[in-house]
Amino acid sequence: MLNRIDLRARDLAACDIDELLPRAALDVSGALHQVQGVIDDVRERGAEALVEQAEKFDGVRPEHLRVPAEELEKAAAGLDAEIAEALQVAIAHARAGHSAQLPAEVVTEIVSGGQIRQRWIPVERVGLYAPGGLAVYPSSVVMNAVAAQVAGVKDIALASPAQKEFGGLPHPTVLAACHLLGLTEVYAVGGAGAIAMFAYGAKTGDGSILCRPVDVVTGPGNIFVAAAKRAVASRCGIDAEAGTTEIAIIADEHANPAYVAADLLSQAEHDPAAASVLITDSPELADAVDQALADQVAATKHRERVETALSGPQSATVLVNSLDDCVRVANAYAAEHLEIQTADPEALAAGIRNAGAIFLGPYTPVPLGDYVAGSNHVLPTGGTARHASGLSVMAYLKPVQQVMYSKAALASVTESLVTLANAEDLPAHGFAVEVRGTQPSK
Repeated sequence: MLNRIDLRARDLAACDIDELLPRAALDVSGALHQVQGVIDDVRERGAEALVEQAEKFDGVRPEHLRVPAEELEKAAAGLDAEIAEALQVAIAHARAGHSAQLPAEVVTEIVSGGQIRQRWIPVERVGLYAPGGLAVYPSSVVMNAVAAQVAGVKDIALASPAQKEFGGLPHPTVLAACHLLGLTEVYAVGGAGAIAMFAYGAKTGDGSILCRPVDVVTGPGNIFVAAAKRAVASRCGIDAEAGTTEIAIIADEHANPAYVAADLLSQAEHDPAAASVLITDSPELADAVDQALADQVAATKHRERVETALSGPQSATVLVNSLDDCVRVANAYAAEHLEIQTADPEALAAGIRNAGAIFLGPYTPVPLGDYVAGSNHVLPTGGTARHASGLSVMAYLKPVQQVMYSKAALASVTESLVTLANAEDLPAHGFAVEVRGTQPSK
């Protein structure tokens, strides 16, 4: 079922590995021209444009773009008790995991009487996006909202597509998750229009404010959401241009092929374009995984979607000579999710530089991170893990250096400062310091 890419005859230390690997196509640039009109329409016509876009893209004209408080309460009251309990577990674990990310303020004395305080200040207002599509994602509500709340953001809005089957409201499980998290500003708005609404704000026909602009937009979505984020990035902060999900698994002869197959299948379930990649030095394991996949895929609910993903050019088994080569391939691929199922996964993980999140051992499958591990499941895709990281409290924090020098401290660095200012032909910079040595402050 999986394509085979045999790299055993290659010198991986001397070639461009990335050119040899499967990769899901994500042409965000190509989607930009398609979303620009949607964004411009929201900027110009606000709520009227958003209603028309919901009708066009979601098949329904929402009665309320902003979800009434009673609908949030109703969704929470009608939520299955087991789902409610599971969401509370996910929320609690996410709070614990994200609290560990909070940086401490540090004061550094540069010279006697001269100090820098490193502060971390949360942004004032954020917009969170929870996608619709082929599945329901209350877990994305948890991941985004908890990270923002732990960071200290006080003003949080969330948008999710209007659903025809729910009368123009977002999915009730999404609404219930919002209520459990204390989110009260929720919109039945999806796609590029939601990103535009957050970036530029939106008014109703009578000129009243529907939604105020935000400082940062985060959350996963399809290629049009990714393109919209790129288009508004000069207006507000964004987390990443997330693409279709992907998993890579490094596995050796000690791995259980049923576990490996199940984990490859779990990500293929998301989308026909999802990428599932096995990296192994064991041809015998590769054969066993293929057989396990055949059995598991035949019994899975979303068989057609899974088969399309696993047989597509973005998915493959990559055969290499050694575990060192497995690491080389994994670093070149820079997977959103990387599992390591080997005899000593921690030792191998020490060599991993590029991955959105790393899952070690036979009992740490990626779905654990999707829901209740305490980590965040909004992660970099398409190889961007080479330079980007997953969603964290840092997406909502601004590092600000607060500087304070006494008169004596300033005097101690005046000579160096004036020398550098004159070297740059900026004498007024030096004068701004020298004047403080000749005239007393009031």
